[in-house]
Amino acid sequence: QVQVAESGGGLVQAGESLRLSCAVSGITYRTFVMSWFRQAPGKEREFVAVIGWSGGTILYSASAKGRFTVSRDNAKNTVFLQMNSLKPEDTAVYYCAAARGRLTRIEDEYDYWGQGTQVTVSS
Repeated sequence: QVQVAESGGGLVQAGESLRLSCAVSGITYRTFVMSWFRQAPGKEREFVAVIGWSGGTILYSASAKGRFTVSRDNAKNTVFLQMNSLKPEDTAVYYCAAARGRLTRIEDEYDYWGQGTQVTVSS
């Protein structure tokens, strides 16, 4: 059984940092592309960052680039999202997702999803 579990969300003030974690089990984790998406209230879910199986290839959304850092630990089947200089517009539920195929920003190409973790940034 595949399990994808995010953690690390919370309530912070603008300018502060948070580190999200996503633990995966039930798949050959090191062969999967891992991504973070987010969904703000009243908006569609959007891509945030993706990291290739080796960690050597990374893509960010325009809003994440320069403030967020995605990384992975294949020995611990975990992917991380370090979020710095948080803004109120970063408030959303953050989802972790795993894909068997190529590096992609497209939701439909992801095979497994977590339940999400809430991040709230106050001004």
